[in-house]
Amino acid sequence: MAPASLAHVPALPAMGVITLLRALFKRPQPHPATLPELTTDYRLDQLPMDDIVRYRAAFGFTGEHVPLTWWYLLAQRAHLATMLDPAFPYRIAGLVHMDNILVAHSRIAPRQPLLVRTVLRLLPPSSSGALRCVLETSGSADGAPIFTCTSTYLVRRGTRSGAKPPETEFLPHGTTVARWQLDAASGRRYARLSGDWNPIHLYAWSARLMGMGAPIIHGMHTLASSCAALENASGRHATHIDCRFRAPVMLGSLVTLRTEDGAGGFLVEAGGQASMTGNCTLRGQV
Repeated sequence: MAPASLAHVPALPAMGVITLLRALFKRPQPHPATLPELTTDYRLDQLPMDDIVRYRAAFGFTGEHVPLTWWYLLAQRAHLATMLDPAFPYRIAGLVHMDNILVAHSRIAPRQPLLVRTVLRLLPPSSSGALRCVLETSGSADGAPIFTCTSTYLVRRGTRSGAKPPETEFLPHGTTVARWQLDAASGRRYARLSGDWNPIHLYAWSARLMGMGAPIIHGMHTLASSCAALENASGRHATHIDCRFRAPVMLGSLVTLRTEDGAGGFLVEAGGQASMTGNCTLRGQV
């Protein structure tokens, strides 16, 4: 039961079938000249500890902590609910997850209620006309910050002109920390953990229905796999992780995680190209 201070706050919507269908079939509305910030508040009466245990086991996290990347599962539910608001005039299907930042601030007791607040901001169009939105989600318990999640999504692609500039910030070599093999069912297994049943991650036929040539793994599956590998290699907890999704990873790919010694940077490769780059801060003991 929610405490009196949160009794007026609606419960955090689940990623159920009805919610997912609403997201898939939401129609765009006439775009206003400016879009004000959208703010939503939801409550979670207590952490779903059984789900967290399954998540830890799926990715090989050790210890009893809440994995940093698990907080995105809560944030994603809040993101979807916020973007379903009529004040957000854009389609949800087809949005591209560009980058993500997750920060753990403090621990929360298993039965302690959580306030999940999301602020959606539309960024100014880029020089090419590309349009992006940022969703900043924070979780707090009794006023104390627990986690923050900042996600950037591409709403509308811009017009390309000329060749793509070379990206020189990738690690040229680095130390190989882990490799994992995706199979045809990897996307469906993650969907059962996360509730994210986006058709592009499930089957070849469902991906084609959404305009994809082949199914791809969820970007946050790649980040969770990387986070678990970095924790296990160091024996410490991740307290901050940020990433940029560079290229999709096809189901069936062999994925390699490399790090830059002592600098916190990491690179994920699949299919002969960089699929994700980022930085991770590790502290304490697992």
